[in-house]
Amino acid sequence: MKLMLKQVFGSGKFVIGFVIFLAILLTVVIYPIFVPDAPLKIISRGTFLSPGIYVNLYDSIDSATRYTLITDDAEARRVAGRLSDEDRAKMREWLIGNGVDEAEIDGADTAQLLDLWELNFDPTVRLPGMTNADRNYYIRLTASLEGLLSTEGATIASTNPETGALEQSDIVNQTDYVHVNEVANSRLFILGTDNFGRDVLTELISATGVSLTIGFVAGIVATSIGLVLGLVSGYVGGMVDQVIVFIMNLFTVIPTFVLLILISFSIGQESRGAFTIAVVIGLTSWVWTSRAVRAQVISLRNRDHVNLSKLSGHSIAYILAMDILPYIASYVVMALILQISSGILAEAGLSILGLGPRTTEVPTLGLMLNWAMIYQAHILNKWWAYLPIILVIALISFSMNLMNTGLDQVFNPALRD
Repeated sequence: MKLMLKQVFGSGKFVIGFVIFLAILLTVVIYPIFVPDAPLKIISRGTFLSPGIYVNLYDSIDSATRYTLITDDAEARRVAGRLSDEDRAKMREWLIGNGVDEAEIDGADTAQLLDLWELNFDPTVRLPGMTNADRNYYIRLTASLEGLLSTEGATIASTNPETGALEQSDIVNQTDYVHVNEVANSRLFILGTDNFGRDVLTELISATGVSLTIGFVAGIVATSIGLVLGLVSGYVGGMVDQVIVFIMNLFTVIPTFVLLILISFSIGQESRGAFTIAVVIGLTSWVWTSRAVRAQVISLRNRDHVNLSKLSGHSIAYILAMDILPYIASYVVMALILQISSGILAEAGLSILGLGPRTTEVPTLGLMLNWAMIYQAHILNKWWAYLPIILVIALISFSMNLMNTGLDQVFNPALRD
């Protein structure tokens, strides 16, 4: 055992894959200890908040010490944040459509563009081909441009309790900055929020744990079924072998994912828990494992040590467990690793189609992709709602395939140096 572990961890590919997978597991286990928030807890009324640090505006006015910072690009960044290149192009398109000479429009000159816009934009004018969505977009854009180039501060007014009139209580200058740590209420969203206003990072880590659980359950079920059927079919032979091979052929002819879709659809949304989906995936994914195990057993069943065990009067179960299984144990472990990876990918595929686990209980990586797709995160360029999920799925599959390749190099004589 010690020598075998030394050989396994002597494989660079296995070690890299193991470290990546272990890092994912530790993150899934440790993160909830420090951030115990429910993964599906709604924390924002807005959707798809971009990653970053958010401070409470109300608390930042009175409780934080103000610092005057004069940065060269402060104005440019403020303007770019409220008037993007896409907005400039849309404004240019509207102005040209409304009869403004194209040569008069300089999209890079913010002051000139705003002057032209103020003089010409009329929300009641409907240009050819303009939809209601376009019209509403221009109205929202116009409202956001108010005071864009103003250098004056924002006046804060409060009600005088004696007279009931509004009185100036403070002015927030454009050069006023506050330190995030000095604001009473602040929240870091490393990956922003999703379409429901939920913390993507917390949701992603919880979903990774659930998807790994589904993968492990599906992998164990599929590998166990494939191992038992492969052992019995390969060793017993005869009619038993023919019946098992016939069942294998039936499952081979029917595409696995199509069968998985049909079974998941027939179960119904209310009955599709994470464990149920995992078992269904396992029950439809055992065929290639059983075929491979059967081929291995056929090559071993006439070995001298197996014949000696037969002559000693040992039972079939004893021979399979003690004389054949140890010789294919390494292959079974590699098959389990691949089955776990396949189970995670199968769940993701099912959930994208809306046939995964219930959406009201726990998130999975597939469900997060499904939500991002339904609410058009990829179209709206809200990358944080789908890209991290894709990367996590890719990392899990990559690490497991690396471990499998490393084990294959260790245990397969044909691949040894």
